[in-house]
Amino acid sequence: MKFNVEDDLGAVERSVSSLERDGKPARAVTMSRSFATTVADLWDAVTSGERIPRWFAPVSGDLELGGRYQLEGNAGGTITACEPRSHFALTWEYAGVSWVEVGVADGGDGTARLTLSHIAHLSDYWDQYGPGAAGVGWEMGLLGLALHIAQPDAPKPDEEAFAASPDGKAFITGSSEGWEQAAIVAGTDPEAAHAAATRTTAFYTGEPIAPN
Repeated sequence: MKFNVEDDLGAVERSVSSLERDGKPARAVTMSRSFATTVADLWDAVTSGERIPRWFAPVSGDLELGGRYQLEGNAGGTITACEPRSHFALTWEYAGVSWVEVGVADGGDGTARLTLSHIAHLSDYWDQYGPGAAGVGWEMGLLGLALHIAQPDAPKPDEEAFAASPDGKAFITGSSEGWEQAAIVAGTDPEAAHAAATRTTAFYTGEPIAPN
């Protein structure tokens, strides 16, 4: 797997916002990235049951409005909205219920842009890990998507090997730090944001947190 850590980290725009969902306080973790392809191809890559396993995870179910889906070893849920080649939304049911919204648009200059938001109610888990808990995982997914679009027939990289590699650890650390900064911009106390990012980095890399 060939990629440039700094370039791929820099390709992602990150933000954190406060909102309400079902009458309860929630946070949205939002990221955007452009890909060197068409809107039609990007939409197919993120909605096709044949292509999703090549960059993310095996998926089963009915991939249509109102259908239920299940990602192997991960979340399942219901597809709650779908506007072809533009937008879809779904429930993300894994240790509770959260929500994912995905938009695809023309990015100009021969690119297509994907924007993904993961929305969850505030919880002890959010306090402990912050936006990076979802953000880092999705950002690794977007990296996989970029590699798939660049080389559609190449095998999917091994996730464990990636996380254990020097480049993988550098990518995870950089992504976690990016979400730390996004949290601070959104109003999180810098010390709390840093502590959460440190825990998130340790979670994804499997390395212990260094003592102060």
